[in-house]
Amino acid sequence: MPLDDLSHFDEKSGIVPCATPWGRWWQTVQEVNIEVTIPLGTRSKDIKVKLVSNEIECTVLNQLIFKGKLFGVVRSDEMIWTIEDGNKLWIVLSKIPQKRKDEVWEALLMDNYAADPYTFHEMRKKMDLEWFQIENPGFDFSKAKLSKAYDRLPGMPFPSQINEELEDSEASASTKEERSKAKGEWL
Repeated sequence: MPLDDLSHFDEKSGIVPCATPWGRWWQTVQEVNIEVTIPLGTRSKDIKVKLVSNEIECTVLNQLIFKGKLFGVVRSDEMIWTIEDGNKLWIVLSKIPQKRKDEVWEALLMDNYAADPYTFHEMRKKMDLEWFQIENPGFDFSKAKLSKAYDRLPGMPFPSQINEELEDSEASASTKEERSKAKGEWL
């Protein structure tokens, strides 16, 4: 199934938003959506959204809403924004295709607006369902439930990395102990 056929997957299955002080953000396989609550009656001339080399800046009524380096890579020439319902600024960023299917943005910006562990877990499940939809075009996964246990929290190393570190430290400890015994020393 071409990715274009998924344009309504999030509408059918719902979104998993990450709340922020200024609104919320969420993601799909193809996009990152940002929704900013703005004063009723704000006009487009009062809004400035700049996206240059994966750095974004959003200003409404001359007040900086957010600014920083995005968590992932997007196509800066494909950003769009619009005012919805008179009080919402909706910004849509187009993601660069991912190298791995399990790549999920942990935060909107590299240093800000991170999803809490529960929200991040739900985002991962939602994106897995979207990938299932891409890989199995004859099925509808929009209402499916996953009971998959993800094994990594945002910002934490993968379990395989932890196991490697433990094995390395255990090997190092046993080597020290063996050397000490050979010299007749005790640790």
